[in-house]
Amino acid sequence: MSSQYTFTGEFSFSIDSKNRINIPSSLRKQFLKNDNKTFVITRGIDECAWIYPMNEWKKIQKELNNLSSMSKKNRIFLRNHLRHANILKYDSQGRFVLPNSLIDYTKISKDVTIIGVLNKIEIWNPKILRKSDEKDQIDDPSYEQLSERVNI
Repeated sequence: MSSQYTFTGEFSFSIDSKNRINIPSSLRKQFLKNDNKTFVITRGIDECAWIYPMNEWKKIQKELNNLSSMSKKNRIFLRNHLRHANILKYDSQGRFVLPNSLIDYTKISKDVTIIGVLNKIEIWNPKILRKSDEKDQIDDPSYEQLSERVNI
């Protein structure tokens, strides 16, 4: 599933008293006009939140629709990911309100790290991201094996 988005970079922000977060302008510029400033935010896998522009989410939705609801594993997977998905819109300053359920999940209280990861944007509590980076390192042989699969 190829993407028309190429989100990259790391940005530090703070969540304000109204639970608003700012999407960095360099990332906002990549949203397509027909995304209409609209995106889906949901739980990520690693205690972060994932943001998908609407056009990217539509591709993911097609993939999810291919999962058979007759499979218990598929039903659990879909339920656990989709019940936390929210369709939101950012304002003229690039801000949006982070839902309380995602604030609880990500443990964000003040500081926020925003990372562009190709087709999505990740929202992290910087302390949790730091711990994740320290804990989840790829060993050299695995790193080299992965890099051989990418034509750089």
